[in-house]
Amino acid sequence: MNIYVGNLSYSVTEEDLRQAFGAFGQVASASIIKDQHSGQSKGFGFVEMPVVEEAQAAISGMNGKEMKGRKMNVNEARPRSDDRRGGSAGRRSGSRPRY
Repeated sequence: MNIYVGNLSYSVTEEDLRQAFGAFGQVASASIIKDQHSGQSKGFGFVEMPVVEEAQAAISGMNGKEMKGRKMNVNEARPRSDDRRGGSAGRRSGSRPRY
């Protein structure tokens, strides 16, 4: 199960996530999303746990828990949509394309 972890302190590392979630079971991967230009953490990440029961226990146990001064927001990750802009590729709805 893929788990979303939000409201992370910028100082939290992938190893910090791996250790914290590892208390609930096997962690396949832990990643923190970073700005591609600066390399700075964006304040959220994902933890992949292969056993659903362990992942659900981790979500219950870690949601609202404080790590490095911030209370984490933890829940099951939603599938990512292909269209990140969520609209008509930058055009105003109802408007005709300019040629």
